[in-house]
Amino acid sequence: IFLMSLMSLIVGVDDYSSESDVIIIPSALDFVSQDEMLTPLGRLDKYAASENIFNRQMVARSLLDTLKEVSDDERDCIAVLERISRLADDSEPTVRAELMEQVPHIAMFCQENRPSIPYAFSKYLLPIVVRYLADQNNQVRKTSQAALLVLLEQELIERYDVETKVCPVLIDLTAPDSNDDVKTEAVAIMCKMASMVGKDITERLVLPRFCEMCCDCRMFHVRKVCAANFGDICSVVGQQATEEMLLPRFFQLCSDNVWGVRKACAECFMAVSCATSQEVRRTKLSTLFINLISDPSRWVRQAAFQSLGPFISTFANPSSSGQYFKEDDVKNPEDCGSAQENRASVCNKYIFVFKCSFALALNSEQVRTTEVVTTEDEHNRTEDLSSDVDNDNFATKLENAMEDQNTVLSEQELYNSFHFWRTPLPEIDIDFELQQTSEIILDREIQELTMPVSPNIPMARRKELEEMIENLEPHIDDPDVKAQVEVLSAALRASSLDPQEETMASISKETDSHSELTINDQQNFKPMLGDIVPLIGDTVENMDSTLHYIHNDSDLSTNSSFSPEEERKSKVQDVVPQALLDQYLSMTDPSRAQTVDTEIAKHCAYSLPGVALTLGRQNWHCLKDTYETLASDMQWKVRRTLAFSIHELAVILGDQLTAGDLVPVFNGFLKDLDEVRIGVLKHLHDFLKLLHLDKRREYLYQLQEFLVTDNSRNWRFRAELAEQLILLLDLYSARDIYDYLRPIAFSLCADKVSSVRWISYKLVSEMVKKLYMASTSTFVVDLMNELVEKFCRCRKWSGRQTFVFICQTISEDDCLPMDQFAVHLLPHLLHLASDRVPNVRVLLAKTLKQTLLEKEYFLNSANSHQEAVEQTIMALQMDDDSDVKYFASIHPASTKIADDAMSTASSTY
Repeated sequence: IFLMSLMSLIVGVDDYSSESDVIIIPSALDFVSQDEMLTPLGRLDKYAASENIFNRQMVARSLLDTLKEVSDDERDCIAVLERISRLADDSEPTVRAELMEQVPHIAMFCQENRPSIPYAFSKYLLPIVVRYLADQNNQVRKTSQAALLVLLEQELIERYDVETKVCPVLIDLTAPDSNDDVKTEAVAIMCKMASMVGKDITERLVLPRFCEMCCDCRMFHVRKVCAANFGDICSVVGQQATEEMLLPRFFQLCSDNVWGVRKACAECFMAVSCATSQEVRRTKLSTLFINLISDPSRWVRQAAFQSLGPFISTFANPSSSGQYFKEDDVKNPEDCGSAQENRASVCNKYIFVFKCSFALALNSEQVRTTEVVTTEDEHNRTEDLSSDVDNDNFATKLENAMEDQNTVLSEQELYNSFHFWRTPLPEIDIDFELQQTSEIILDREIQELTMPVSPNIPMARRKELEEMIENLEPHIDDPDVKAQVEVLSAALRASSLDPQEETMASISKETDSHSELTINDQQNFKPMLGDIVPLIGDTVENMDSTLHYIHNDSDLSTNSSFSPEEERKSKVQDVVPQALLDQYLSMTDPSRAQTVDTEIAKHCAYSLPGVALTLGRQNWHCLKDTYETLASDMQWKVRRTLAFSIHELAVILGDQLTAGDLVPVFNGFLKDLDEVRIGVLKHLHDFLKLLHLDKRREYLYQLQEFLVTDNSRNWRFRAELAEQLILLLDLYSARDIYDYLRPIAFSLCADKVSSVRWISYKLVSEMVKKLYMASTSTFVVDLMNELVEKFCRCRKWSGRQTFVFICQTISEDDCLPMDQFAVHLLPHLLHLASDRVPNVRVLLAKTLKQTLLEKEYFLNSANSHQEAVEQTIMALQMDDDSDVKYFASIHPASTKIADDAMSTASSTY
């Protein structure tokens, strides 16, 4: 009785009958039937009010299905949307996140299927999305941000709603008193949506707040987000807004006291450059970029050197590079088109200029260095705190003193140890009065230092340089110290020259080009503190000023051993600022790998085709030595990068320079590791077609070497060889094809891997087609006879199966007229109907039934060949093997022969 009572309580109903002693337990199907009796809205209301979180999650997940069920009734659709608004107030974050995941799908459904309710999304769904942007739960915020971007990308939000509902909320979320995490996320959303909402909304509503966020003094995370997305904003608002409003902020961010912000600026530098004019790019951005390359932080220098090649590519001259683009300042309407098209095409043009030479160069390699330091408190790193503020203050004072006295620095004064290698003063806390006193003293010292140099000063200066070099020599093993000694040595040599003699030497261009500065170089090297917006905070105000003095810390010594003629030949060009090119050429310096990035040579190699395209073939002499250095680099990844892009570089340089400078490198790559050889193999046709015929024929003897690999299991190497040989058929004569390519093709047809064999069948069929079209028909007859002898009469069944595959491919691709096919190949093919191996007979049945009998030659003309084919098929229909009978009797539903062939080949591996 106790158990019965307990069961009664569990069931929840009084189903126990004391008279019959029978327990009635409701079935689970009873509850299902109760739900089925409810309307879609009834089920929605029932589970939306459930105390079970899982039930409410299921309601949110099934909202789209519910909406589809009631789509025929407009009132029910509105009722569902109203219940979505109530469900959005759920206290459980997982329910809200699940609801937000469904919003984009519901919005698309409403737009596609309910055009009679145009306000549905704007009234019911969009308010939920923008409200969740400020949700306390991180998962809900992230989901709403993703949903907002999807809705904007799909153009599901009306322009009016963007201006009145989305942008105001984002502006409020980025207010100074907003939550830190919410503010950072809102800035990121504003930046990402800029390209979707267009220039007008971005410039009116987003740009002012974005500029404010770039100056956020309290949170470096906000400034870092702004810096990371700076290029996207510039590309949207166009050249005028970029140069007037954004560039001052960009200068400020590039001198931020947090290295992570400066690193983000270096990474987006190319995109910012795309949105500026050539004049701004040359006079301001180039010098600013050199500052980043000379940054105290290794991570900033790393990012800057990786962006150096792309930045150089933005200087491309259409007349020399062959790439034309449209800018906002073009006057001719026929040349520039609409303004919106111009703005959208500027950045795309530069990206194309940079990537067209090697977009496929690295295959699936990633060239961007992974962020090594991922800690959130980047501003606490020692590297960020050591800003050398006193040194920067001194440089700023020196700058002001020089401007006040209208003094033009000579070459000797620009490149001296005091400006660049003075030991930084210790950073100490001082009060304001003491600081003012020290600044007065500094002013006096600066006035003394900037007085005209008397004849006896150079001797003292040389003595000072000699002493500094002598003190540094014991530590010459340190790469940084070595670089300092080299620069000091160059300054010592420069100080011994007479200014008048230097001027004359500069005019005649007979002396070392690095011992003086041209007028353009002086303008590029001129400090640009006046162009920079005041920095954030007192400690940031005078930061990194010394970096505005440009110097080359390795090229001077590297090139000092060159003769004047060699130096002139390797450096003279007028396409990009010389300082940028010098820094790019220095990327092959071994000291760079130790002080900047161990893979800096790889980045240099990756960028080289883009830089070469920018400079033009007339300036190839500037890059030739660097290219040869990279081609002989000890790291195979560097050589591999060059190997993948050598064909594009050949297009840029033309046949004459290619034959003289690239062919030797190409020959070296052919004998390199497989990881390098695959680069030249993948573009073998692209490179060889650029060579003269006599030079091209020399490589016929080396093609056989590609069959030998370091690892015999590297079957993809041989598959790529077969693909390239198909393309090479157009570059060689019939005799060359028969003498040199035919043996390689037959070897590949017998490969152990089915994928290689299948590509080789295509190669042989194309070879038959090429030889048949040649004036001498004996080659194709000899080739087909060899096919019969080598494969059709092969003792191994796989060889005989290969013959069927080749015949199948020749017939499918119409590589040979059917009458010629019937004479030379068909009799031997039909003879295989009596082969003792079923696999051969199965493939023969497929070929005859699905390929040959579909050809017009065997359908409409009565001939002996047609009769022979039909008799063979009848014999195969009586075969003992069931598979052979099947394929010979009916037309299988599995369509393409290639698919069947691949499956058969794979099964016989």
